[in-house]
Amino acid sequence: MADLRPEWAAHERMWIGFPAIPAEWGAAFHKAREQIAAFASAIADHGRGERVTLVCNSPADEAAARALADATVECIAEPLGDIWLRDTAPIIYGSGANRRAVDFAFNGWGGKYVMPGDMDVGARLAARYGFARTADAMVLEGGAIDWDGAGRIVTTEQCLLHPNRNPGMARAAMEEKLRDHLGAEAILWLGDGLINDHTDGHVDNLARWVGDGVLLLPVASGGDDPNAAVYADAMARARAFGVEVRTIPSPGRVEIGGAVAPASYMNFAIGNHVIALPVYGTCYDDEAAATLADIFPDHRIVPLPSDAILSGGGSFHCASQQVPL
Repeated sequence: MADLRPEWAAHERMWIGFPAIPAEWGAAFHKAREQIAAFASAIADHGRGERVTLVCNSPADEAAARALADATVECIAEPLGDIWLRDTAPIIYGSGANRRAVDFAFNGWGGKYVMPGDMDVGARLAARYGFARTADAMVLEGGAIDWDGAGRIVTTEQCLLHPNRNPGMARAAMEEKLRDHLGAEAILWLGDGLINDHTDGHVDNLARWVGDGVLLLPVASGGDDPNAAVYADAMARARAFGVEVRTIPSPGRVEIGGAVAPASYMNFAIGNHVIALPVYGTCYDDEAAATLADIFPDHRIVPLPSDAILSGGGSFHCASQQVPL
């Protein structure tokens, strides 16, 4: 059984993707780079946090990252298309000399965003950092699941059962893969993810484990929250499953270019000493930060603007993957 550590367990390092393709970002490109660099710098915490590695598409991108990030942030050139290493980097389990990488297949989020480098960056990162690697043909992005380190995994039906990932593969077969590779003992299936989520409903924008059997879920903010029904359904399923539920406000209705954006406080990234919280300039930002501070009293909560990163489809958790000690 895989020894899959929760995100709040000690890390050796965190990999973070650095924006590299201007056409994918449009006018937000440079601002997205700045926000990613600020995120990496916050987790590194001037060398007091953990090793942070910005994964850059080319030596030129590596130089740009070095100019923006804190001097303690490592920058490497390792070809990738998009920045979402939560989905394309391998999942590392175990500890010390017993750590291994499990590398599921990746198909560009159901064939929607296929870019050079993304299909094999997981294998290259595993090799570069010396992890024995197990590959599996099942398509599974890391942002589609979240785990509590005690055998529980949460996911969404919208993503994992979507026919653009593993057509013809039954739920039972997917559960068997999660048991075999990740040590899943109990799987909580939520329904849909957030409206207009490019990933077909990744769970890390909706629900996150914050303790052994403790699930954090958003509640709707404002009378026009576009995801009110999604949050209510997730809450009902989690309570029926029997886990402890903590709540956090949603950011409310956030739009980009007149369209509802999948803005979420749930896309926070947990470092060794710092939690980077994406904020969007709404009146709920402070309450979200206070909620996380109450849940993680030994961490410093750092709210950081994430609007430019969100325009590319995700936020801090999506762009990162932790490597346990």
